[in-house]
Order: sequence, then C-alpha cells, then structure tokens
Amino acid sequence: MKVIENGITAPKGFLAAGLAAGIKKGNKKDMAMVYSQKPCQTAGTFTTNVVKAAPVKWDKHLVDNAAYTQAIVCNSGIANACTGTEGYSYCQETAKTAAEALQIPEEAVLVASTGVIGQQLPIDILKEGVKKLVPVLSDSREAGILAAQSIMTTDTVRKECAVEMELSGAKVTIGGMCKGSGMIHPNMCTMLGFVTTDVQITKELLQEALSEIVQDTYNMISVDGDTSTNDTVLVLANGMAENPLISEKNQDYETFKEALLYVNTSLAKQIAADGEGATALFEVKITGAETKEQAVTLAKSVITSNLTKAAVFGHDANWGRILCAMGYSGAQFDPDKVDLFFESAAGKIQILKDGVAVDYSEEEATRILSEKQVTAAADIKLGKESAVAWGCDLTYDYVKINADYRS
Repeated sequence: MKVIENGITAPKGFLAAGLAAGIKKGNKKDMAMVYSQKPCQTAGTFTTNVVKAAPVKWDKHLVDNAAYTQAIVCNSGIANACTGTEGYSYCQETAKTAAEALQIPEEAVLVASTGVIGQQLPIDILKEGVKKLVPVLSDSREAGILAAQSIMTTDTVRKECAVEMELSGAKVTIGGMCKGSGMIHPNMCTMLGFVTTDVQITKELLQEALSEIVQDTYNMISVDGDTSTNDTVLVLANGMAENPLISEKNQDYETFKEALLYVNTSLAKQIAADGEGATALFEVKITGAETKEQAVTLAKSVITSNLTKAAVFGHDANWGRILCAMGYSGAQFDPDKVDLFFESAAGKIQILKDGVAVDYSEEEATRILSEKQVTAAADIKLGKESAVAWGCDLTYDYVKINADYRS
C-alpha cells in the first residue's frame, strides 16, 4: 500500500466540484458534488441517534434498496435535521435536480447536509447550486480540494486521504474526504465521510468491510460527547480498476480492507485533531486487556473525560484523572496492576508502575505533553487485547465557538 497526496478524486472515474452557492453568509464555499462516470456499489453507516436528519433517512434507503448509486450532493451550513416531511422532500428535490443534470436515475443520487439543526434548506439556492456544480466537475486534484473545503462547518482544515495498492496485478485506489469538528462522539458523530474507490467488489463485502472498520475508526473518536443527527459514512466503488471481482474473503479482500482501514483511520484522526478549539490530538492506548470490549470501554472512557481533556490542554500530567476515568468506565480491572506512560514526539515517560506513581520528572512530562499529538498508554496486564481511541484537549475556545455557533 502506498499513501498518495490526493483525496476524493484519486480513483479512476471519480469527479468532484465545490463552490459557494449562497447557503452560508459571506460567499463561503457551501456545496460539493462527487460523481462517478460509472455506477457504483455502495456501502454506508449512519448515526445511532434516534433523531436522524432527513439526508440520513434518504441515504439509508438508497444504500439498502437502490441497485446502484453514482453521485453525492452535499451542502454545509444547514443540517436539514428536525425538518419534517418538508425537509425530506428537499432531499428528493435535490436528487431529482442532480439526476436531470447528470442524466442518471434519481435513486442514484445520495445527499448529505451538515450545519445548524432545525432550519429548512433554501431549496431554490440548493437546486441552483447543483446546476452550477455539474459543469465544473473534474477529476483534478484542485477539484477534490474544493469539494473537501465546501463540506466544512467549524472545521479549520480540510480533511483528505488517499492510497494505492495492487490486487492480483491491478492497481486499485481509494480516496476520501470528511468533515467534523464538533458534536463528535463514538457511535458516529457530526461527521460526514465520503470514500471513493475503483475496486471491483460485491456490495455485500463492501458493506461488511465498512461496518467492521467503522468500529475501530469513527466509533473510537470523541470531541465533546455529543452524538449527532447527521453523521454519515459512504463508500462508492465503481469497479474501474478492473481487478478480478472480490466476491469472497480472499487475499485481495484482506489487502483492500487493510487499505480501507488506513484511509478511514486517517480521516477519523484528522477529525479528532481538529476538534473545536483543540490544540492537540489526544490518543489513548489500552493494552493487556482480557477482551476487545474491555479495552474499547476503557479507552473511550478516558478519551471522553473532560477533566483529562482539560489536563491535556494544560500540559499537566494529572494521571489521577486517567485512572479515575478508567475506574468509572464500567470495565473491571485491577488498578494495582496498571502501568501508565505518556508519549509524544518529544519522548516517552512512565508515570505509573503497578498502580503507583513512579519518581518521574514533572518538567519532562510537561514537555512531552506540549506536543501537537500526545498519547496516554495504559497496560492493565490481564490479557492480549488492545484498543486505541482518539480525542482532543478541551480549551476555552470550545465554549466560545459553541456559544456563538448560530450567530
């Protein structure tokens, strides 16, 4: 597998576009389109929130029932959530407008929205935006960048990833883009993730691979403990790499799945690192667990602890907060066996041995915790299972951003 400098337009046959349609104030980019020159097998995962936005319902119906899909239309600025039958009808109108412009079936058009909950979309502006996007669709790197920028809300940077691999002699590519900065919590989040690939694979195996991968990627990140109404991850596979069809779990499937895992892990970590107001990516590794479930529960508990996140912001090696978060997680372990380390690009330091603080340097710990990416690694010495979760520090700016979000 080779990581390449690209995004959503990296695989063969995929085009993209992004522009300012007028949904947001100030001529900000707010609409994107992704289009495949050939029909795609499609997989998707969606929010676990009982309150689901209209686009989530539309896309889930298509993923479950459409013969294929070929395009995605996404707007930022308004979430089209809690908008009733009118909001759902706007999904259909958007898809119909795109279908006519692209000359594809209406049920081949996926839609996505992100932004403020409870507002109706300005559908006339949205439809005009679709008509403007189609003529500028391109497979260029620049088009992919514009699309990635156009789906951002409070994100401070665009988020992309792409890789190449070889399957039975054929070069296959996976590209992706996502958005997410706030309302981010395990079991999906206010995040939209779009992944394209030119692999030939059955719909069933594509869905199985994505469903498994989501558990170790997007479901292992948290910014603020809020699970969104809109989160969606879609994977479109158009088969244009012309590799032998992956219809069973052979070596090609495992190689493809490994690459898909890499892309989605990268995108998930980019979301966590760009958490609203964040200054650092905070990674938690749990090793030595008896079961995977135990490791996941412990890692998530630490990554969602506001006290721990605040300590990371202050570059403070306040290890008691980590052990406390592990203790109330619901997972059973022996605190007298825990070894804890902090590490970053500045080095690695042991903080606890067998549940008791070692004689470490607070100055060195602060230096290690002052990097842009910091890790807390806990070995609970009960077994061989492990898990990794990602979050960010909790800063003053998080409150400022969310206090002023609608204004």
